[in-house]
Amino acid sequence: MTQVTLGRTGLTVNKNGFGALPIQRISRDEAAYLLRKALDNGVNFFDTARAYTDSEEKIGYALSGRRDQFVLATKTASRTAGGFWADLHTSLDNLRTDHVDILQFHNPDFCPRPGDGTGLYEAMEQAREQGKIRFIGLTNHRLAVAREALESGLYDTLQFPFSYLAAPEEIRLAQDCGRLGVGFISMKALSGGLIANSAAAYAFQAQFPNVLPIWGIQRERELDEFLSYQDNPPALTGELQAVIDRDRGELAGDFCRGCGYCLPCPAGIDIPNCARMSLLLRRAPAEGSLTPEWQEKMARIDQCVHCNHCASHCPYGLDTPELLRRNYEDYKTFLS
Repeated sequence: MTQVTLGRTGLTVNKNGFGALPIQRISRDEAAYLLRKALDNGVNFFDTARAYTDSEEKIGYALSGRRDQFVLATKTASRTAGGFWADLHTSLDNLRTDHVDILQFHNPDFCPRPGDGTGLYEAMEQAREQGKIRFIGLTNHRLAVAREALESGLYDTLQFPFSYLAAPEEIRLAQDCGRLGVGFISMKALSGGLIANSAAAYAFQAQFPNVLPIWGIQRERELDEFLSYQDNPPALTGELQAVIDRDRGELAGDFCRGCGYCLPCPAGIDIPNCARMSLLLRRAPAEGSLTPEWQEKMARIDQCVHCNHCASHCPYGLDTPELLRRNYEDYKTFLS
C-alpha cells in the first residue's frame, strides 16, 4: 500500500485520499457506509469543506468514534475573521471533533497573509495556538495565487487541480511543493469527469511521490475501483500512455473544468455541465445527455442575460458565454 507524506507536516497517509464533496448527494447512511468501508480498507485521509452542505455532518456521523485513525481536512470560504471563526466552530461541531488536522482557505482570489487587513491568517494562527487546527492550507484554481502561497512560506499544504491534462507550469507547481516541503493535495484528478480511465489517472499520479490525489467518491463501485489499485497499482504502460496522449490531444486548449465557481447563474443555466456538453457527448454514451430534461437545460443558454458573472468568476479566464453558445450549437446537431 503506497503512502505519501504531506511535506513538512509529517502527516503520512495512504496515497488514496477520499474527496468528500460527492457524498452530499447521497443519504447519510449511504455516505456512512462508504466512509467506513474506505477507512476499514486503509484510506486514512478525508477532505471536505464547510461549503459542501452536509458533507462534514456525514463524516462526523460515520467516523467520530475513530478520530485517531485518520487525517481530516476541511475548508473555510469566509473572507472575514468573524466568518472564519463561525465556520471553524460549525465544522468542529459537524465533524464531532475538537480539532482538524488541516484547515484550508477555500479558493480565495488572493493569498491571505499576516497584516493584509483581513485578519484571516492571524485567525488561522490563533486557531492553531488553541489546538483547534494543526496545519494551515490553501486551495485554489488560480495558478498565480497557488504559486504565491507556495513561495510565501506561510502554508503547510496546497490543494490544486492536478491531472494528466495538467500544463507544464502546473506540473512544476506540484514538483516545487515537494522541493519546498509543502504538502500537495491533488484535486480533480479525473478533471471533473472528463477523464474516464481511472487506471491511467492513477498511474499518472503515482509518478509524483509527494502528491496526494483525493478521489471524489459517491458510489461503492467507484470506491472499489480505487481500493483495487492499492495492492495492484496500474503501471504507466504504453497502452495507458496512449490513453493519456489521446486525451491530451482531444482536451487541449480552453475547456471548462467543472469547478462551479461561475455559479449561481441568474438565468438558471447549469454552466459547469452545459459548457462541457460537446466533450461529454463524445466521451460517454450520448443518449444520457439528449433526454428531454437535458434539452430543457441546454435551451436555457438562449436565456443568458450577459451579466458576465460567469466569465468574471472563472479561475481559468474562459469566455464562458461564448463557450456556452458554441456548446449549444454543437448540441443541436445531435438532435437533428
